[in-house]
Amino acid sequence: MLVAFSVAPGTAGEDGSVHDAVAAAVRVVRESGLPNRTDAMFTTIEGEWDEVFDVVRRATDAVLAHTPRASLVLKADIRPGWTGELDGKVVRLEHALEGDA
Repeated sequence: MLVAFSVAPGTAGEDGSVHDAVAAAVRVVRESGLPNRTDAMFTTIEGEWDEVFDVVRRATDAVLAHTPRASLVLKADIRPGWTGELDGKVVRLEHALEGDA
């Protein structure tokens, strides 16, 4: 299973930034040991249902340590029996794009 999620505080700092709270969430993900990738908008994590959603919950709690309110957005690709899809999906896409050349 792949889960892309974004968790952010409901209120920003004086300069409008949320990076400290988001960094706390990403730290939880990276320390989980599960395959993951963070970009400018989402963090994607790969694993079994219970372990992935445990990390998402703990990452959300890390944001809530900075603010009384958080926003959470999730998107999941649930494909039982498949692993390595954090990279596998991108590899297949690149191969398809090469076929267009």
